[in-house]
Amino acid sequence: MAGHETHYTLPLPEFDKAPKLLIVVAPYYKDIADQMVAGACAEIEKVGGSFEVIEVPGALEVPTAIGQAHRMSNFDGFVALGCVIRGETTHYDTVCNDSSRAITLLGLQGACIGNGILTVENRAQAEVRAEVAGQNKGGGAAAAALHLIALGRRWGGARRSVGFLPEREEFQIAGDTKGPVA
Repeated sequence: MAGHETHYTLPLPEFDKAPKLLIVVAPYYKDIADQMVAGACAEIEKVGGSFEVIEVPGALEVPTAIGQAHRMSNFDGFVALGCVIRGETTHYDTVCNDSSRAITLLGLQGACIGNGILTVENRAQAEVRAEVAGQNKGGGAAAAALHLIALGRRWGGARRSVGFLPEREEFQIAGDTKGPVA
């Protein structure tokens, strides 16, 4: 039974420069969301980081908000929080699969995201997972984002031209003999 297993948790990374994270939460189940946000905030504060919290209508909107922030803001990482409880229709499967897939795709594009969107069978499971003194999945999602930020900083540095990226901060149009566009 999963309740009796022990799990190893990585120690939190240390940062020379405090990370700045965006917590995106879908508060459809407000009491559960509040617990998850509390856990995430506490974890970020442990490393001296700062955060901003925004709310979106539902779990499907979480990745869209993260994608927008990743493109248009200066956050180091993101924490995706929400809760999807199985109902009587297949909507549960759509929300779980599509939100998870979108978060994964954003991560593969370079966004440092801790995915804390709970996908559970019932409210009791959600409460156990959300509770800060319990499984603290909000804190776990924040820790995951912090670890990805630390890896990004470890491997960061000068950008090298890979694939279709230009070698300089200018763009050239194929067949353009007039030179780069400013």
